[in-house]
Amino acid sequence: MPLVPPPQARPPLDAETPPSAHLQSNAPEWSVGDLASALKRTLEDAFGHVRLRGEISGYRGPHGSGHAYFSLKDGTAKIDAVVWKGVLGRLRQKPKEGLEVLVTGKVTTFAGKSSYQIIVDSMEPAGVGAWMALLEERKRLLAAEGLFAPERKRAIPYLPRVIGVVTSPTGAVIRDILHRLQDRFPRPVLVWPVRVQGEGAADEIAAAIRGFNALDPNGKIPRPDILIVARGGGSIEDLWAFNEEAVVRAAAESTIPLISAVGHETDTTLIDFVSDRRAPTPTGAAEMAVPVRADLLDEIHDLGARQRGTILRRVERERLDLRALVRAMPDPDSFLAAKRQRLDLAEARLAPALAANARDHRERLTRLADRLSRRSPAVALADARGSLSRIDDRPRTALHRTIERRRDRLEALGGLLGALSYRGVLARGYALVRDEDGTPIRSASVAGLAPRLQLQFGDGAVMARPETAEEDAASPSARRPPGGSKTRPAKPPAAKQGSLF
Repeated sequence: MPLVPPPQARPPLDAETPPSAHLQSNAPEWSVGDLASALKRTLEDAFGHVRLRGEISGYRGPHGSGHAYFSLKDGTAKIDAVVWKGVLGRLRQKPKEGLEVLVTGKVTTFAGKSSYQIIVDSMEPAGVGAWMALLEERKRLLAAEGLFAPERKRAIPYLPRVIGVVTSPTGAVIRDILHRLQDRFPRPVLVWPVRVQGEGAADEIAAAIRGFNALDPNGKIPRPDILIVARGGGSIEDLWAFNEEAVVRAAAESTIPLISAVGHETDTTLIDFVSDRRAPTPTGAAEMAVPVRADLLDEIHDLGARQRGTILRRVERERLDLRALVRAMPDPDSFLAAKRQRLDLAEARLAPALAANARDHRERLTRLADRLSRRSPAVALADARGSLSRIDDRPRTALHRTIERRRDRLEALGGLLGALSYRGVLARGYALVRDEDGTPIRSASVAGLAPRLQLQFGDGAVMARPETAEEDAASPSARRPPGGSKTRPAKPPAAKQGSLF
């Protein structure tokens, strides 16, 4: 589109001004921003959305803002490319350095750098060769992590109770699976509807696999015993969702055995390598999931017939063995003849033996009666009584002698005790001094401190109050008696009596 200059007032023509000057003064004046905006509108109106093929160059991963910046180049030119954060998360094919891609986007300019660029809306590898190269590279990386190791494979249950299917609910795949299950062995089927191609298909498939694994085995919705991930045939681009890393990792994490049935027999995706079994077609997956019910019934009938035949043969063999044993056993008469003969012999010896035994006892009884008649029981009893009386006098005499000896010893000890007892001393005129509590007092100083004293004599006890020497001298009984009688000279104090104990 032509560039329209902004309206401006033209200067008047001057006769003295050269023509070049008049031409320069007539050119419109643009601001940098106006020119950038005009160029942007011109470029976007002229091209709009384009499909561009080139090799990714200068890609260093998403920017801190989440956007991706790189360049697309071929042998002759290069153009800057931008993938906004929201679009980058939805891209089926993520940018990768050196990858040749086909992108669709809008051509525009970036005024800050005076450059033009393409805003990418979608991206895919350029050609089958690029798809295959990307597939082989991803396969190599996942295999290096051990996700395709044979030891990770689990056995498929022989007869699952519930079967989970991850596929499109509107395609022919789910109908083929259900029909095949109905023909072979009808089982309850849970279908998790997903998109099987296009943007977001990989995330839905991975979420379905993880959703089936998250079901509670005892919950309202039963947890499947086996999973089938299925899709019909198509190009490598159509099947690419089953090559995405999210799907492969979800299948590897599944604790439920998984059968992959993606495409036809010649189609191969990465989920085929990580699944526990690979089916050539969705119908083949249904055949792997359940056995043939008619074959099972035939096998059960065959096993039942074999069991009945085995039991009958065992019974017949036991019957033949029993008949052989019966023939080998002797008849009852011959078996009891020897024992019957022994019984007869014993019966014949029993009567003489009983007679001999009675005769022996009779003779013994006669001998005892003779002995009894020669010695009367009364005489034997009198002799025994006399012996018993003689035996009874001996301990009585010994007991009297022991009592006499101990009585003499007790009297001697009693006399010794009377001689050594303090009561004997008291009977000779001495006294035992105690305090009110009955504790013996052995010194005058202790007696002077006691408020009352108990004097124990030989014939009784009296209470007394102690007085000091000064109190005794001051008492009236200590003065001279009337009549002028002289006071007797004081006797020398008697020596203190020692302790009797």
